[in-house]
Amino acid sequence: MRHRPWISRGDRRNIARLLVILLVVTLLTPVRPASASAELLVNPGLETVDAGGFPSCWERSGWGDGAYAFEVVHPGRTGANAMQVTLTATGGGDRKAMMLENPSCAPNVTPGHQYDLSTWYTSTTPDTVLTAFRRDVTQGWVCWTDLVSLAPATSWTMASVRTPQIPPGTDQIVWGVTIYGTGVLRTDDYAMADATAPAPGSSCSAGAACTQGSWQVLPVESPARGIHAVVLRTGDVLLVAGSGNSEDMFAAGTFTSAVYHPRTGTFTVVPTPADLFCSGHVQLPDGRVLIMGGNKAYPAADLSHGYEGLRDSYVFDPATATYQRLNDMSAGSWYPSATAMGNGDVIALGGLGEDSSGTVATQYFDVSQGRWLGIGEAHQTWSYWGLYPSMILMQDGRLFYTGSHVFGNGLPGSGASIYDYDAATITPVPGLRNKDQRDQSMSVLLPPAQDQRVLTLGGGNIESNPDAHRLTDIIDLKAASPGYVAGPDLPGGTLTGGVAETAAQGKMYVSAVLLPDGTVFETGGALHNRADPVYEASLYDPVTGVFTPGMAVDPVPRGYHSSAFLLPDGRVMAVGDNPGDGSFDQRVSVYTPPYLFHGARPQILGGVDEQWAYGSSHTVTVDTPIVRASLIRPAAVTHSSDPNQRFVELPMSVNGDDITLNLTSNPNIAPPGWYMLFLLGADGVPSVASWVRVS
Repeated sequence: MRHRPWISRGDRRNIARLLVILLVVTLLTPVRPASASAELLVNPGLETVDAGGFPSCWERSGWGDGAYAFEVVHPGRTGANAMQVTLTATGGGDRKAMMLENPSCAPNVTPGHQYDLSTWYTSTTPDTVLTAFRRDVTQGWVCWTDLVSLAPATSWTMASVRTPQIPPGTDQIVWGVTIYGTGVLRTDDYAMADATAPAPGSSCSAGAACTQGSWQVLPVESPARGIHAVVLRTGDVLLVAGSGNSEDMFAAGTFTSAVYHPRTGTFTVVPTPADLFCSGHVQLPDGRVLIMGGNKAYPAADLSHGYEGLRDSYVFDPATATYQRLNDMSAGSWYPSATAMGNGDVIALGGLGEDSSGTVATQYFDVSQGRWLGIGEAHQTWSYWGLYPSMILMQDGRLFYTGSHVFGNGLPGSGASIYDYDAATITPVPGLRNKDQRDQSMSVLLPPAQDQRVLTLGGGNIESNPDAHRLTDIIDLKAASPGYVAGPDLPGGTLTGGVAETAAQGKMYVSAVLLPDGTVFETGGALHNRADPVYEASLYDPVTGVFTPGMAVDPVPRGYHSSAFLLPDGRVMAVGDNPGDGSFDQRVSVYTPPYLFHGARPQILGGVDEQWAYGSSHTVTVDTPIVRASLIRPAAVTHSSDPNQRFVELPMSVNGDDITLNLTSNPNIAPPGWYMLFLLGADGVPSVASWVRVS
């Protein structure tokens, strides 16, 4: 809880005088480029103090029962004053010397912009972090993000960081240094400037591709039906078909997988040990792929049983391109979800069991033991979550069921909920519209993952089979009582043949892909159950909350059993389509987004650290100005479902051509494993990804 001191009338007069001085200085300061913008802080040098002797526009703040002291010490690094916080016992909390959360003191910011923050400090403890709060125009002041950890320093040391893009609806931020371990922290000479580069003049000569991007259909078809797609840490793509939704192949024991090599445009067929059709899959911390369940049987002609789920489980090793058998799951799983947790373990929920009924067991893979726990070893709620329920890991370690699922109606209730594995509790979440028409909708954790906002888009219902809708809904999981609110409608598209029966068709089987520039590319889909492909693609900007329609359209229909996903070179690959006549389109399409037509890619000069520890910083030298950096978790997608897809912001400290990237200390924000490191240039062009392992 923040502690806000009472402001006396005299303090208000002092603040008013400061604002007048600041206004005069601003009016006399010539306009400069964004990279050298004016100081945005009031009293950044701490030289003006209030009636209580503490720097004006700053406050003593924090929480917990630990023993602490705030002081103004003399001299400062420059001038007379510095702030000092001493924490002699933590009591489970922290202390912060923070800017005051009021209109006169908190710096104004612009959504979508980024800001360079810096301060000078000394510290006797490594347990310090630069923390930011933001003022949401609807919610008020909320915790925003921890930006960078500070190493101990016996002499004055400068800490600097570039913020992520300011979220929508934010008009002010405050920030300061938090100390959460015993020790002494001293700070002085704060600074804040708008770092957002002005929009560059376009030099693109690629015609419509400059704003729409372009698609290429590869000249070779995939030897495996692209029902499951996993981007491997090698940069290759694993496509898993199993029997590929073919009863003839199932009867013959013909189960297929293939690895696509983007560098050469070729495929390698992989021996496949079981019918992994409609299994679950997730990236493990070491880069192998955990695959669980699959198809034990197709429905019987005499209706004695439906689809039956396998207990089988395997890991696919990218280094050898082979499957290795693990112990069986505790229950059969056909269409299970799979979510990586902050400790690297995996929780599997939902699907159908060996008797064709819904699997109610919570199944838990312990990565340290390399095995599935027995049913009595895992915490149980005995709840049925449906088929491919989208379960997104939250920053506090709980799972958010978004309401996206596969086949028919959702579960009874609100359509979305928060699941606490440790407490074995389920809490309904309100606000999801048309919850029973979210069959093969898609949900994504919006960039950046630190903001904890989820977008759910599109969907239909294979049972009642209405026209798929265009609805999107958004939820802020940081809110005190999270609930969905309506987002903008999908732009809508045209049906087969390019002629729409009515304007703006909705879509189920939709794909949504996180891009290195922080936007979401949505593509593919169909109007009805395994019928009527919809041709449309757009870009969603989480900062503005707006879809940009009119992106280039994949010439291949992408309905049931289709997927799209990000490649390490910043392009998007699309596979699959399995219409109601039983055919399967094995063509592969690759989309080049508009950003790749706007200049040269940023280059990292020298090697990148491959191993990244939580809370660590890594410095790279680049050949061009960089405005954003991120880690994007590689895809493991099927049936419009990849609940582990996430874009992790890397706050930056910029010193000329040297960029220091700061990784979150929270493994629930970035679960352990391999990530694609992207740097974004000032012209919006991303680098080719470097692979790093977070652990």
